Amino acid sequence: MKIFTNDELRRIGDRTLEKENIMMQDLIERAASAVSYELISRWRTSKRFVIFAGPGDNGADALAVARMMYEQGYRPEIYLFNIKTSQLSPCCLTNRDRLLATIGEDNINFVEVVQTFDPPVLDEGDVVVDGLFGNGLRMPLKGGYTALVQYINSSGAYVVSIDIPSGMFGEWNMGNDRRNIIHADLTLTYQCKRLAFYFAENAEFVGECKVLDLELDRESLARTPTDFYLIERDDVHEVMRPRNPFINKYDNGTLLLIAGSYGMMGAAVLAAKGALRAGAGLVTVHAPRCGYQVLQTAIPEALFEPDRNELVTSQIDQRHTYSVVAMGPGMGVDDETLEAVHHFIMNFKRPCLLDADALNCIARRPMLLRSIPPRSIITPHNIEFDRLFGEHNTDEERLKKAIDVSRLYNITIVLKGHHTMTVRPDSKIYVNSSGNPGMATPGSGDVLTGVISALIAQNYPADWSVVLGVYLHGLAGDLAAQEHGTYGMIASDIVDHLGKAIADVMK
Repeated sequence: MKIFTNDELRRIGDRTLEKENIMMQDLIERAASAVSYELISRWRTSKRFVIFAGPGDNGADALAVARMMYEQGYRPEIYLFNIKTSQLSPCCLTNRDRLLATIGEDNINFVEVVQTFDPPVLDEGDVVVDGLFGNGLRMPLKGGYTALVQYINSSGAYVVSIDIPSGMFGEWNMGNDRRNIIHADLTLTYQCKRLAFYFAENAEFVGECKVLDLELDRESLARTPTDFYLIERDDVHEVMRPRNPFINKYDNGTLLLIAGSYGMMGAAVLAAKGALRAGAGLVTVHAPRCGYQVLQTAIPEALFEPDRNELVTSQIDQRHTYSVVAMGPGMGVDDETLEAVHHFIMNFKRPCLLDADALNCIARRPMLLRSIPPRSIITPHNIEFDRLFGEHNTDEERLKKAIDVSRLYNITIVLKGHHTMTVRPDSKIYVNSSGNPGMATPGSGDVLTGVISALIAQNYPADWSVVLGVYLHGLAGDLAAQEHGTYGMIASDIVDHLGKAIADVMK
């Protein structure tokens, strides 16, 4: 599913008006109907609602919601702002007049100057409907609105934001003043979640999010290009292919997994199991000699290729050609391992997958970034990403940096997190929808390395292998959470549910 920017949604809305031969006011009625239905379905008429409406079209939505709630027996308190210092938008004027005709002037509080506003007393039993500013906001809030937002945030009331929390931008919030953004408990957004909603640092503003379908023109939705996509089950179902009944293990590809070291052989085991569960034909694990008994006991289905060193990886031989090579889980950053990684990257010419300690080795020799084979894949978590590309304070900053370096080095970057984001060199970003907090457990990323590598080995396109692998890994985690809960999950539970996850999406 596409994730549209504010500008893209605006163009789609304009096209909808044109094709349906309707006015903007009709679309506002459609939006307000969806919002008011959601409010009415959650609270009774006895609940105290306080609706704050700004001077633009977001305020028009809020006023239309107030009118519809009145018609259903609710009696919200309504505040319309900035009617003197800033002219109301045409739609806001229209909805003000419609509301006046319905409930009369005495039931609306008109606020001419926000700075002199004496706000109503709010407490934990109240519901505040935030219709101050929507996706048209281009500058951080200032003046009296900042005091109003901070008052609402400190009131303890349950806050419902229409479309987007006031003060927040739909995509990028670098430079915004986070103190002056509404902290919504529930955001009722239109058509799709905004990109900003997927960043961890914005969770406190968005709260629970529900998408309301405005029935925008389907042709425009389909044809409008965007760089952002949300990957869901149907997307994966369309790409996954059933197996040929005459297939053999060589048809499913060969994988060389360079992983493990003394005391960290579990990472190699998890990655190899992940690869085999995801369908790889032959998996060979290159590891220090100390890992022989561990690997052959824990996962006899995998082949073992011993390093010359007993405890760490010190030499990566390229004697055979594999469908894919993946490197990093549990390798450590010993000096000999660092030299081995350096030699591999300088001499290997085909795309590969680099994770965990392979990335930590590169971070110690940043010049290696330019030698990573084109179209390779790296899968850092936040700390590993910052080691490679400098300190970042937010997910948004990391995504912006990832877009730049993905294009610069011609590599795909998997930014692991609650909404794992896959960044391609063409600046397309795929946001994952599966997964849960229980997957924040040691070894989870090692399993992902195996899953993605297995899909590449099976000749899925490399770009799609990453997206598919991330989704299937998250879905396996969701299935594991149903059995063990998010507190009780461990990485091997994800491995154990990979087969079920793949079967589920192929139904």
